[in-house]
Amino acid sequence: MAVYTELSHDEIRHFLGAYDLPPLQEAEGICAGVENTNYLLTLQGGGRFILTLFEKRVAEADLPFFVGLMEELAAKRVPAPMPLRAKDGQAIRTLKGRPAVMVTFLEGKSAVTIKPVHISELGAAMARLHMGALEYKHIRCNSLSLPAWRVLLEKISPHMDEIAAGLAEELQAEMAALESLWPKTLPEGVIHADLFPDNVFYDAEGQLTGIIDFYFSCNDFLSYDLAICLNCWCFEKDFQFNITRAKGLLRAYNDQRLLSEEELNALPVLARGAALRFLLTRAHDWLFPVPGALVTPKDPMEYLKKLRFHRSVKHHREYGL
Repeated sequence: MAVYTELSHDEIRHFLGAYDLPPLQEAEGICAGVENTNYLLTLQGGGRFILTLFEKRVAEADLPFFVGLMEELAAKRVPAPMPLRAKDGQAIRTLKGRPAVMVTFLEGKSAVTIKPVHISELGAAMARLHMGALEYKHIRCNSLSLPAWRVLLEKISPHMDEIAAGLAEELQAEMAALESLWPKTLPEGVIHADLFPDNVFYDAEGQLTGIIDFYFSCNDFLSYDLAICLNCWCFEKDFQFNITRAKGLLRAYNDQRLLSEEELNALPVLARGAALRFLLTRAHDWLFPVPGALVTPKDPMEYLKKLRFHRSVKHHREYGL
């Protein structure tokens, strides 16, 4: 989440006129995240909603997929936000020249200190998400998978040594290796594809209360979602790998949806790919920041260190399962 497009209270009030909702009381821009513009809206009477304006990386044609998926998951009791439909029945509208969606606000907070209960709740919820979307009929290919990484790398490669000397050469070699090693026949389905800690909410006891920000969700290998979480949940602040967290994540997932031997064997390669994806997108935003955006680009070097760790992994047992 972030703020790229600033909105006045009058603009938001006018937008809310299309919905059968109480008047606006307060609107607060949310500066976390990097992709879209988000506001937390508090209405008279205390109701709260999230208003999202979709910026350049999100294709308007993909929005029905995201809206329908959240509706499907909420109906299956997966704790996802529910999109609001306006008086005319439409969930996708336009605000300040951008597609916009309102969704319900989910209670809870992101984990500041990650504990075992947070990890086990995450693994189980991810498996339930994957299984809850099995009957979802719409398809969205992953727009940030292997072919897109190659395009992004070629765009930013001439500038990569501005971040670190020799980085361009290392990533070109990694890209070639992944193009050779990437699996082709793992179980597929709808994945979240962006399950960072700030997209998962918990109550005070550590029980998972919500999963948000489905705007990277797509069809891909189910175990790729696990590989993403190995990267963004299972490293310490000094980038040492925490095998206890990895073991808890994989076991909790496996208790709900049994992983095949092929999926387990592919985890090191999938984790390398996930690390490369976030390294490349962060490097792009670092090198080409959006002028005036109320968001701070994140350090891409974090994911270089994680990538190098995954490259050293020879067997999935090194992840604890």
